[in-house]
Amino acid sequence: MLLSEIELYPLSKSKKITGSRRLVREKVLQILVAFEVSGSDLDFLFTNIFYRDYTFEPANPPQGVLLKPEQIIELESDIPIRWKEDNINFAKSLINASIELRDFTINLIKEEVRHWEIERIALIDRILINMALAEFINFPEIPEKVTINEIIEISKNYSTDKSNIFINGLLDNFRKKLKEQGKIKKSGKGLLEK
Repeated sequence: MLLSEIELYPLSKSKKITGSRRLVREKVLQILVAFEVSGSDLDFLFTNIFYRDYTFEPANPPQGVLLKPEQIIELESDIPIRWKEDNINFAKSLINASIELRDFTINLIKEEVRHWEIERIALIDRILINMALAEFINFPEIPEKVTINEIIEISKNYSTDKSNIFINGLLDNFRKKLKEQGKIKKSGKGLLEK
């Protein structure tokens, strides 16, 4: 098989996973980081990141066996994700809301950490905080605690060792401040505080 005949980043033909809200948030983080760093077109980033997993480590790689080229390609291929329509819509809405609130988020962070330059805060942390604020303000059906827990768990996998503590503290302060300002309006069963 010639190298030119090999598909770049092929999708697996034998494995599939089902998308979840956590995976949506992870993909949105990846898209927003790529957008921030490269300035590439969002539609291009969405197509190339959201529908692919980009993991190249198989769960059980064969040991001590010579593989055929097709088997190597399968092992190194991306795992396709089966997305439900509501997950796709959630991802697009979260991306748009996060981009719309970017300057608002930067200003909130600057107010809260007055003695730090914004550039000293990890880009991933800033984007995760931005995503959380977008969920607080634009997604009345998602409880704030769910948002905070999801963002904290994602930060454990994608950011520094202490980012989860830093992000948790900021999000808790922002949540209180935005509630006082009337910017967080949750509705639905179990979302209204007594």
